[in-house]
Amino acid sequence: MRKHLLPVSGHKLATCSLLSACLFAAFIPTASAENNAADTADAPDHAIVLINPNSNAEATHSMAELARLETTGVASVIERSNTDAPPLLTTPQDMIDAAPGVVAIGVEAAEDERVAAIIVSAFSDPGLEELRAEVDIPVFGIGEEVFHEAARGEREFGIVTVTPDEALIESFRQKAASLGYEHLYRGVRVTPGDPNELVQSPDALDAALAKAVQASIEEDGAQAVIMGGGPLSASAFRLQPRFEVPLVVAVNAAARAAVAAIRSE
Repeated sequence: MRKHLLPVSGHKLATCSLLSACLFAAFIPTASAENNAADTADAPDHAIVLINPNSNAEATHSMAELARLETTGVASVIERSNTDAPPLLTTPQDMIDAAPGVVAIGVEAAEDERVAAIIVSAFSDPGLEELRAEVDIPVFGIGEEVFHEAARGEREFGIVTVTPDEALIESFRQKAASLGYEHLYRGVRVTPGDPNELVQSPDALDAALAKAVQASIEEDGAQAVIMGGGPLSASAFRLQPRFEVPLVVAVNAAARAAVAAIRSE
């Protein structure tokens, strides 16, 4: 396991930070296709649109199911995939290219009077600021919201991830700084091995992540741990009973923020 504490830049997030978006889009297993629960007759009056910046409908559905754990009785969740993007976003240019599709989907969704909030469901939040400028309803990025939740109450927090990409890790550090949490950020723990192989085995993934989480807590002093990637979401729920500190899942954090915004109307 590797410990990463890179220097924080005072500049805006580098384009390479967008690499992290791919973590939430491609490896989440599910048997269901894209399904819009908001269209059912007994759906709540409010709806939240969850946009996956890539075209992997199965990943979209898995993330929407996580969001629905938080929105029951308040809002239905409408799933949208960016069909103009590839099923896996792997380069900075992929993320840049995906942003216009995210904005277009969000603008169209906001025309529906049922839609009370939008979630951009990728860790790098591609298209988030551009979409906020185009619509008059709240827009939440899962990357942004998970940092807010992890740092709540001035908690010190770390991140665990399966991806050792240095640009990705630097983007986490820069994100913390840009949101005003540099003093709380305790770095990243990376699981060893090939992430593509690791996420195919839940047992191996859980074992590797448990070690990373434990190191983040015991060695880095984290009081909350962000699960840095979509493939880690299910593991987070399985591992949470082993740890007293919260394991924070980005999709759920954004969904809770959206629910809070709807309730405050």
